Amino acid sequence: MPQLPETIIDFHVHLFPDELFDAIWKFFSREYGLPIVHQLYARDCIEYLRNRNVGTVVYSNYAHKEGVAEGLNEWNIRLLDDTVDIYCFAAFHPGDREALGMAERVLAHPKVLGYKLHFLVQKIYPHDERLFPLYEMVMDQGKRLLLHVGTGPIGNEYVGIAHLRKVLERYPGLQLNIAHMGAFEFQDFFDLLEDYPGIFLDTSYCFLPDRFRMYRMGNIVLEGLKDRLLYGSDFPNLFHHRSEELKALSEMALSQDFYESVFRKNALQILRCVTG
Repeated sequence: MPQLPETIIDFHVHLFPDELFDAIWKFFSREYGLPIVHQLYARDCIEYLRNRNVGTVVYSNYAHKEGVAEGLNEWNIRLLDDTVDIYCFAAFHPGDREALGMAERVLAHPKVLGYKLHFLVQKIYPHDERLFPLYEMVMDQGKRLLLHVGTGPIGNEYVGIAHLRKVLERYPGLQLNIAHMGAFEFQDFFDLLEDYPGIFLDTSYCFLPDRFRMYRMGNIVLEGLKDRLLYGSDFPNLFHHRSEELKALSEMALSQDFYESVFRKNALQILRCVTG
């Protein structure tokens, strides 16, 4: 029976300062009518994951409005410096004063993999020209972007494959992680993998218990994607228990190579490329 690796890498965790976590959890409860199951602050999140066979933690946070990114990134640097075996996609907002100068300083940190852009929340388009210097900087430094650019689990006018295609036409060499496997435009994002070797898809929120919405792609499709997928939990901002999604993936009885690749090998490949 295929099994998960003894130690896994979670490539999609969210860590925020305590006050921002409090605000996010209240927003989710108000907007979606569901409580966040794991209401744990940053240090407790890391301890929780480490006690459950997660070795390396790759987390992100995002600037939901102007004026937030600088403080978040100062917090990120302190956390990275004080904690072993964690890496970060840092925060950026193109409307900030000195946004690019700050971005360059933060990007120089060896444990910053790149930047997280959450187009749904930030309400900016991927092809906003203010982002072009950031894309060029990330490419020049051999780093990556983590993009929430799909239309699921919810969408708005700022997300969708058509917007991302405009960026890739201009910057085909961008190294990207796509959150949620590009939900709900799955096949469109799968098709991108053939032409853009720097793109990986993370599994966050894509294999949920039936009482939510489980995206059933089938084992044949998933086996074909195994070299371009990264396990990500979206922990702790979950409406379900973290273990439920792991159980769902395990019960699909995919190949041992699938579990080794998605839960560890692909992530190690990216970390080696970015951090040397």
